[in-house]
Amino acid sequence: MDAIDQQLLALLRENARAPTAELARKLGLSRTTVQSRIERLEKTGVIIGYTVRSSADYRAGLVRALVMITAAPKHTPGIESALRRVTQLRTLHSVNGIYDFIAGVEAESVEELDAVIDRIGALDGVERTTTSILMTTRIDR
Repeated sequence: MDAIDQQLLALLRENARAPTAELARKLGLSRTTVQSRIERLEKTGVIIGYTVRSSADYRAGLVRALVMITAAPKHTPGIESALRRVTQLRTLHSVNGIYDFIAGVEAESVEELDAVIDRIGALDGVERTTTSILMTTRIDR
């Protein structure tokens, strides 16, 4: 990957639906060159898919939290598998230290968040959860 690929990825992170012609104009390249670069990035596995990012106005109405999860030894694969089915879960990180996972969760209300946390805590192998509600996002890249 070169600097142009990095710039292209940054533009796609901002708007994955941007027309190839617009990306080409911003990069100072031809449309076919940009299309070829995107295809190469997809083929080599640098780009594995595209996603939806919600607007700040929509997300402002959500209750967001980080749920730190301590798992019983040898239960992490099962816990990860179960967490994939929790629709309110946005991110899951394995970490070192006193926790095994940190889950990013978004819910429509405090009540829904409470139910999600209870659901996570009830999973087989989850020993303990600690939750921090997110107040303000200072940087979101």
